[in-house]
Amino acid sequence: MDPLYLAAWSLPLLLVLIFLRVPIGISMLVLGVGGSWLIFGSMAPLLSQLQTLAYGQFSSHSLSIIPLFLLMGQFAALGGMSQALFKAAEAFIGHRKGGTAMAAVGACTGFGAICGSSMATAATMSQVALPELRRAGYANSLSVGALAAGGTLGILIPPSIVLVIYAILAEQNIAKMFAAAFVPGLVAALGYVLVVAIVVRVKPHLAGRMDPVPWPERWRALAAVWPVLLIFALVLGGIYSGMFTPTEGAAVGAAGTGLLAWLRGGLNKANLQSTFEATAASTAMLFMIVLGAASYNTFLALSMLPQELASWVGSMGLSPYQVLWAILLFYIVLGCVMDSMSMILLTVPIFFPMISGLDFGLTPEETAIWFGILVLVTAEIGLITPPVGMNLFVIQSMSKDIKIKEAYSGVIPFVMSDLIRVVILVLFPSISLFILRL
Repeated sequence: MDPLYLAAWSLPLLLVLIFLRVPIGISMLVLGVGGSWLIFGSMAPLLSQLQTLAYGQFSSHSLSIIPLFLLMGQFAALGGMSQALFKAAEAFIGHRKGGTAMAAVGACTGFGAICGSSMATAATMSQVALPELRRAGYANSLSVGALAAGGTLGILIPPSIVLVIYAILAEQNIAKMFAAAFVPGLVAALGYVLVVAIVVRVKPHLAGRMDPVPWPERWRALAAVWPVLLIFALVLGGIYSGMFTPTEGAAVGAAGTGLLAWLRGGLNKANLQSTFEATAASTAMLFMIVLGAASYNTFLALSMLPQELASWVGSMGLSPYQVLWAILLFYIVLGCVMDSMSMILLTVPIFFPMISGLDFGLTPEETAIWFGILVLVTAEIGLITPPVGMNLFVIQSMSKDIKIKEAYSGVIPFVMSDLIRVVILVLFPSISLFILRL
């Protein structure tokens, strides 16, 4: 069978396996191994490839940043940092129209800065904020929409595990990727706050009210947040200043959050082992996806599909921005049925060479970083877009009485905000490259 034809048919087959609930890592590994075997025509070259594939992937020093950031998120949850962030935000703006929902978005922003995972941010903040939103009289639709959208900030606000993976795939500097994501992350948070403000004015019945918090209590709530700000400043400040590498920064952050969790009484001998086990399980799951993607992308490279696709797009005479819009639209559609990590591992090796060959008036490094931010933003939309919307299901699984219809209706205004933000980031690359150029 023609290798190109084989690779083209493997893509719909992969989606079928995903719909059948076969783990994405296993699906890509099976298709990658099977496809390579059919191309080679014998087992000897395939066995030689498999002999070095796993070691070649996991011997990368950069990947050690992933379990460290995951451990950092585990310690942050144990240390009550999510609750401290929400209480501080709620104390200052909770009495305003939509203030509690805005506080939830703000707390997600802060927790995302020390977590790096979208679903972990959504799950942790839902445990803290959802009961408060209900107590304040907020409708389920607005509550779930704000928390699900706020959870996506976990993969956009640095440090971000998905950004690390993109940087490794595109061979870009991790610290520069973190710097480029900072302003778009703040723009996303402000966009979500603006959505809440508009929704509660158009539909006042969706929001409740709470009494203003006395100023002494506000200052006490704010004082409880300073360790979080200190860890964030230490990790990112140390990375940007060159004091230590991103991996060393992740180790410092994990140690700092672990110490804080211990001082606050959230970390003890009883839960230390379970924390390490949870981190190991999450790391193993991610690394399985990385290995599967490596196998599948090797098969695609052997089939020459990425090169043929790039040549075909080039022969169509499309402008660089037309190609970019088509790719971003593909990401938004694919994000409805696939999680962001798997999507990036699968598609970046195909699309990145195509984008690198186009002229957007930027340097090659700026193009790579700007494209990475756009990929991340569109991938994040898939986390809250039906029919999958992983963040929606995470929140709904924690509150069984919330109907999925309420979750879908509540998140639509936030999806519209995301789409507007994508357009802005495409039209104005300097938003993503501002800090980098400084």
